[in-house]
Amino acid sequence: MSGKLDGKVALVTGAGRGIGRSVALKLAAEGAAVFVNDLDAEPMEEAIAAISAAGGKAAGLAGSVTAKGVADDLVHGAIDGLGGLDIIVNNAGYIWNTTVQNQTDEQIDAMLDVHAAAPIKILRAAAPHFRARHREEGGAVCRKVVNISSMASVFGMSGGVSYAAGKGAQQGITTAMAREWGRYNITVNAIAFGYIDTRLTQRFDEGGHATIHVDGKDHKVGFPDGMQQDLLKLIPLGRMGSPDDAANGVYLFCAPESDYITGQIMVVGGGLTTG
Repeated sequence: MSGKLDGKVALVTGAGRGIGRSVALKLAAEGAAVFVNDLDAEPMEEAIAAISAAGGKAAGLAGSVTAKGVADDLVHGAIDGLGGLDIIVNNAGYIWNTTVQNQTDEQIDAMLDVHAAAPIKILRAAAPHFRARHREEGGAVCRKVVNISSMASVFGMSGGVSYAAGKGAQQGITTAMAREWGRYNITVNAIAFGYIDTRLTQRFDEGGHATIHVDGKDHKVGFPDGMQQDLLKLIPLGRMGSPDDAANGVYLFCAPESDYITGQIMVVGGGLTTG
């Protein structure tokens, strides 16, 4: 593989499925070596195998980004296993929605931990490496951070206050770190995704909710078929985005053409904001 990211090493969290997997494959297709993380080992290994089969280089570590010490393990895994770290995509996350009066402390903490605290810890773990490489290179190399937010934090989400709060924190992390790390020639940007076709937005019928399994619990996800059809009518492009559409948006902030763009939150939603 060769491309605009030749010689770069990327860490992508939540990269075994959906958007994260497509991001990992896209960055690899552009020449980056990719350190893959996912909560579950099997999809992580499948993503690594897909990158390797296409001629790329990948390694990985399974586990929750919220677990103690995992942030350091991920950063050091990329550096030790793939020879460096140039790009971080903070993608790991999930939905655990209920109306506010039914939100438990566990639920609130889980959403803030995975969407806010974990990305900060990963950036903290990467800081010594980034600063040292900046000194060694004389500031010549631009490194990249892309945080994955959601339109739920921009326009609201009924029944998803903790999810929206966590994704909104991603935007605060982005603007704060863009200011803090600009001196090290590191750009920090965020993508606020709209309706992307993944497990979290899958359709279900009258038979009941779809679920995903996270940390020993089953969480309801998706939309009733009729509601999803209504949502599609609000999107000017007339369709949900694919995981590859989402990955292309992330890539824009990883490519060298964006070396002078930082502190930005870009909506990738098929024009939904114009509706």
